[in-house]
Amino acid sequence: MQEFDFLVIGSGSGLDVANAMAGRGNSVAVVEEGRLGGTCLNRGCIPSKQLLYHAEVLETIEGADAFEIDAEVTDVDFAEIVRTVNDDVSGSSESIRRGLTSSNSHDLFEGTGRFVGDRTVEIVDGDDEGATLRADTVLVATGSRPSLPPIDGIEDVDFLTSTEALRLESPPDRLAIVGGGYIAAELGHFFGTFGTSVTIVGRREHLLPEADAEVGHAFTDRYADRFDVYTGYEAVAVDEADGEVTIEARPYPEADSVRAGGETAGAPDEAEDVTVAGDALLIAAGRRPNTDSLNLDATGVGTDESGFVETDEYLRTDAEGVWALGDVVGEYLLKHSANHEAKTAVRNLLGDEPEPVDYSAMPFAVFASPEVAGVGAREQDLREADVEYATNTYAYDETARGSAMGADGFVKALIDLDGNIEGCHIVGPEASNLIEEVVVAMTAGSGTVADIRDAVHVHPALSEVVSRTFSGQFSRGGDHEHGHHHRG
Repeated sequence: MQEFDFLVIGSGSGLDVANAMAGRGNSVAVVEEGRLGGTCLNRGCIPSKQLLYHAEVLETIEGADAFEIDAEVTDVDFAEIVRTVNDDVSGSSESIRRGLTSSNSHDLFEGTGRFVGDRTVEIVDGDDEGATLRADTVLVATGSRPSLPPIDGIEDVDFLTSTEALRLESPPDRLAIVGGGYIAAELGHFFGTFGTSVTIVGRREHLLPEADAEVGHAFTDRYADRFDVYTGYEAVAVDEADGEVTIEARPYPEADSVRAGGETAGAPDEAEDVTVAGDALLIAAGRRPNTDSLNLDATGVGTDESGFVETDEYLRTDAEGVWALGDVVGEYLLKHSANHEAKTAVRNLLGDEPEPVDYSAMPFAVFASPEVAGVGAREQDLREADVEYATNTYAYDETARGSAMGADGFVKALIDLDGNIEGCHIVGPEASNLIEEVVVAMTAGSGTVADIRDAVHVHPALSEVVSRTFSGQFSRGGDHEHGHHHRG
């Protein structure tokens, strides 16, 4: 048995904690069963956003005629785009490996980590199979993987998850996507921009069900103009014949409305079953935690009914000396959330007084077309909580820069009646950047509309759409309309 001060299972954001522990003179073991760098680097946010930027460039060129510019795309080397992105990702992963293997304070163990006792881990299925490691402190940071919904016949057909879709070297002619969240939205946009005919089947009443409902509906309407969109439908069976995958979907009882191809088809009990087909099937129906191979029964680490590791507010599990962070704890399945949790874990492991993780202003962004971003409470959350609030929306094209861009979209602010920011939700260009001002106001500022109203905004920059939203006339409750304002 090999003894260490600190052991981490998983080499994504858990590495941040490992490096901090090593920097304080601790002996550190890193256990990883795949490529170094975790989901985000290897099969998640990094390759997907690089690919999506290629789609943005193509979309910009194809829309140039709206600006009196005659541009034509004569060729797209799709395979080379995908190869270049994946080579870049592999290089970054290899760089992490070199750093770990050349470090005097880290020991890398390749294989699957499996608990055989409290703070004792055995390596199985890898180059270091058979090694047994024990540490004073263990961090579980094993992440998540694509989840497979219970669809009849799914085991008998070829399908893609996001992992395989990011490596396809030619776009499918027709892609059927099961799932209506951000992965479906981003990959639908990517392949659709490069010529694929896309069909999306999602259970909820609109795409992006994690977003504010008004933003989700606006996004769904835009997608329904581009693709065949069936929201409020659940895929129940799949079949494959002659290279074609057929999906049977039925109205999902929990969805409030059903849209098909942009048309409202009435409530689910009035809607009929649908059949959709494609020559490729992408399953984008959420993610599940990588806890099943950890043998957590050998420890006191508890999990919830979905398999996510349960921690207290400081990221400690039920087992003494065992901590957890990232996707595997299931709080926010976002890389920046895992990085944020890693900072908290470092502080709590090395500091005197533990501090809880502050999730109060955790933003999210969807890098689709249009972009979507949000932070804080959604309007449906405030209604459900039955609290008093006020809201205002402002359209991009009512600002000078937004008008120049021909931008379609809006910013929506939610505040309490004392002017404290409850949430902000954006659909439109640069949403992922525009949300940051609100995040800073909520975390580093006073958290009120004054933070944004009183700050000087560059004119005529796109950020004015945020400024105007928070400086405009708010309406009590949800009874509001998009205002009409003069451009300055």
